[in-house]
Amino acid sequence: MSEVEPGRPLLVFLNEVAGGRKLLQAVRERQDTVSNVVVAAPQNQPSVGQLIDAGELREAARARVEVTMAVLAEFGIDSVGEVMDPEPALGLDDAVRAHQPGEVLLSCLVDSRFGLTRKDLVEWVRNRIEPEAKLTHIPVRIEDDAIRWDLIHTLVVATKTVAAPDLINRLKERSAASPHRYTIVCPRTDDVSEAEIVGDLASTLAELYRSEVDATGQPMSPDPFHAVKNAIEHYRIDEILISTFAGESSRWLEDDLIGRVREITEKQVEHIEVGRPAAAVAAAVAERGAS
Repeated sequence: MSEVEPGRPLLVFLNEVAGGRKLLQAVRERQDTVSNVVVAAPQNQPSVGQLIDAGELREAARARVEVTMAVLAEFGIDSVGEVMDPEPALGLDDAVRAHQPGEVLLSCLVDSRFGLTRKDLVEWVRNRIEPEAKLTHIPVRIEDDAIRWDLIHTLVVATKTVAAPDLINRLKERSAASPHRYTIVCPRTDDVSEAEIVGDLASTLAELYRSEVDATGQPMSPDPFHAVKNAIEHYRIDEILISTFAGESSRWLEDDLIGRVREITEKQVEHIEVGRPAAAVAAAVAERGAS
């Protein structure tokens, strides 16, 4: 195994999703011995699920990078980010050549493969960069998940409510009652900027990590049904939580998102209503004061 030379960059390479708690822990353990942290992601097509065009691929990769950088920032870690070549192997090769890292944290599925011959990505990277740099594989899914009957993998669908304290507390409570792993998807909306979605999602992930709750997340395409369908196909899901504000009109509810999702899965689909948004509360208070 290669030794890591102190004072060199640390490269975090995200193959498909924004890294989770174990990736954060690995970066925090190394932050005092590296010169800087680089977060990079290829513009690659998800191995399973919805086909999306080149523009969406770039946006998805950029979102992975920005969410991960925002989570690191929540823990006082500065980083720079890059979106790389669509081919994971080429993208990683370019990032290594550009930044000369002492170590690469490769966040990807255990069985990630690439190219026409379906080469094993982890082994290809290891043979490519060692001994000049060390490779550490941070699995996106824990291998033992498949045999851990006590672990519940929950898909959380939330955009405007993703950082709501009510939702975060409920996720913590569920995890305290029994082991949970959360995958949070945030369908984009015209009502909320991309930067706000990234910031809110990162804040929620950081809060879950502080409570030692495993979670990953990413902004998704604007169509919430397709976002959920893609996630169901891509991940091992035990249950689905769809979150909206209480007492507010919701396009998701108007479009019967919950009913449509229930038609495509046998898993439990639950609608969670959380506290009203601050703007609505302020408006109600102002209205009472004027009356």
